[in-house]
Amino acid sequence: MNPRWQSTVKEYIEALFIALLLALFIRTFIVQAFKIPSGSMLQTLQIGDHLLVSKFAYGVKIPFTGKIIVPVGDPEYKDIIVFKYPGDPSKDYIKRVIGVPGDTVEIRNKKVFVNGEELTEPYVQYIDDAHVSTLRDNMPPRVIPEDEFFVMGDNRDGSNDSRFWGNVPRENILGKAWIIYWSWGGPKTVRWDRIGDTFQ
Repeated sequence: MNPRWQSTVKEYIEALFIALLLALFIRTFIVQAFKIPSGSMLQTLQIGDHLLVSKFAYGVKIPFTGKIIVPVGDPEYKDIIVFKYPGDPSKDYIKRVIGVPGDTVEIRNKKVFVNGEELTEPYVQYIDDAHVSTLRDNMPPRVIPEDEFFVMGDNRDGSNDSRFWGNVPRENILGKAWIIYWSWGGPKTVRWDRIGDTFQ
């Protein structure tokens, strides 16, 4: 066997191995790609938006666990977060933080109140003018426990969120929405104007 050929193969294998390790490190600790599959966050996020999610924003976790080893910060009101759905951890959801630990969240005729103050929410979309007595539009006050977060979709009449299934445990949170790197609107349709949009 040609020694030069062997050396070339070895270099390629080493480069591939390093690239895989680097990709795994970045995905585990820094950023992860996420695609918007539903309309629960309209109009803020469109179906077909592809995001990068900052996994470092809320601390460094031990891989495959929710245990934080290097705390950086906690989710805050209005943050858009990606998390493992408490009802089925194999599914990732994306919603907006509305209540943090210690807050009291209440909904009256679609209006959201936190600690007795009505929220100003210019990002919210309603698709149904009717006010119903269900949790969608009217929710009694709930106190958010320690290490839990109350989240809602911006498309309030079309979002499956904390109103219905409860809070998101801190350990389920994967990261904070950072930037749209691609937006696919359907066959041969790229939403160029959305690419590069960031979230504060």
